[in-house]
Amino acid sequence: MEITVNPGLKELEPSFKIGIALYRGIEVGDSPQMLKGRMRLFQESLYFDFENQEIKDIPAIQEWRSLFKKAGTDPNRYRPAQEAIFRRIKKQQYLETIHSAADINNFFSMEYQIPTGIYDLDRLNGNIEIRIGNSDDTYEAINGREVSMEKKILSADGNGAFGSPYVDSKKTATSRETVNALQIVYLAPSMEEPEAEKLLSALTSMFVQIHGGTEEHFIIS
Repeated sequence: MEITVNPGLKELEPSFKIGIALYRGIEVGDSPQMLKGRMRLFQESLYFDFENQEIKDIPAIQEWRSLFKKAGTDPNRYRPAQEAIFRRIKKQQYLETIHSAADINNFFSMEYQIPTGIYDLDRLNGNIEIRIGNSDDTYEAINGREVSMEKKILSADGNGAFGSPYVDSKKTATSRETVNALQIVYLAPSMEEPEAEKLLSALTSMFVQIHGGTEEHFIIS
């Protein structure tokens, strides 16, 4: 499997970069109480942080909103995934636990204020490209809605679009049956590679600690 960033996306944002983590031989199940507790406490802490702050004014959110605009997406209508989570928290609509893989993915998205996606590797086919969507790119999202990915940043395999920093598809979502997974970390363009490597190391270490198995990670810039 080869994972690439389309040159057109690099032309829009020369500093665009993504983190990739591949997990094999993992066991997905209920999140341990430690993770459930940390997620709840972290969301409650964020709620108080956001009381007197506009979500769109957070620097990390502004950076991703700007990137969406460059791709042709209206960020007021189609928000980056982490912004959507933060807006829920501001309304005290806290994320509920799903399963261990999704929970840790959401936790790191909140902690680092960036979009992250995790996918069942065995449901992916062929090479993967990060690019801007066209009129043919559609999928059923994890919220059950059919979404058009035209002019949105997305991830596509041999079968078409499957993920995005906006919303992921249902067809490649991880489940309790997942044993191999791909995680895409949509790093902030302003983040330097040493900091990005530190982030990926922390994320993958915690993931394997909870799920077992093996991991490898790298940055594509």
